Amino acid sequence: MAELRLADTVGILRRPGLRPRHTSAGLGWDRLYLSAQQERPYRAEFDPAPTHLLILHLNGPVTVRRGTRPGVQSRTVPAGGLFLQPAGRTLAVELTGNLDTIHAYLADEALHEANEGRPVELSEELGATDPLAEQLMLALDTALRRWEPSARTYIDHLTGALAAQLVHRHAAGVAAPRAGHSGLSTRQLDAVRELMEQRLDEPLPIAELATVAALSPSQFTRRFRASTGQSPHQFLLKLRLDHACRLLRTGSDAIGQVAVECGFSHQEHLTRVMRAKLGTTPAALRRAG
Repeated sequence: MAELRLADTVGILRRPGLRPRHTSAGLGWDRLYLSAQQERPYRAEFDPAPTHLLILHLNGPVTVRRGTRPGVQSRTVPAGGLFLQPAGRTLAVELTGNLDTIHAYLADEALHEANEGRPVELSEELGATDPLAEQLMLALDTALRRWEPSARTYIDHLTGALAAQLVHRHAAGVAAPRAGHSGLSTRQLDAVRELMEQRLDEPLPIAELATVAALSPSQFTRRFRASTGQSPHQFLLKLRLDHACRLLRTGSDAIGQVAVECGFSHQEHLTRVMRAKLGTTPAALRRAG
């Protein structure tokens, strides 16, 4: 799939006076466009978009009105409240105060995968609360602000989890199928691990891992966790870290070169991960031999 772009969004982000902080533009994300910004009061109507929009309010309360007369819906939304606009629908909305937000625009394919390939109709929601969706949005924003190309697998995992939560909690009239607990076959798991090991130094989208296992990304992620107890991102990160430790103990390449060869963006990235996971640093590990 092609990268989602600003042109795939509802149009709110194109308004004059909006102050963007950071977006996923140019990063190659194909199922999600993420943007964080400060919004000023406005009232406008927007044409239907091909993506589903989930907005997280970072502060508040602020009153938001949705729809046109006589069916206008009005709600004072606190920090942590969510606004959900399904794809393919016209949006009329009024924001009455300044607001910091995170917007997540999800491709319909992400929801289909989360629902085992079946179509999903989402509800229009204003001021909904969903702690899991909120935490996933915040995690995506943190990953965007600290973006490393090696985190692509993690972004795909969070995107799939957010899509699954929308299907589970916010679908209108279409029940999500019950997830099975079967894992990957030995052949599938071996093939996935081999691909990971071959491409430790590259960004590795979950879609490519799923293709090796002949599964959809959502099926793959669920079955991979059932088999390993870890997400694909966690498993890949451990492989990268283990390989870096071996090179540091047995080789003489510069630490920065070891980091890049093992899929970390730079030496500081490797140091940060190693300190968090192992309680040590690359330099200390090399000195210990």
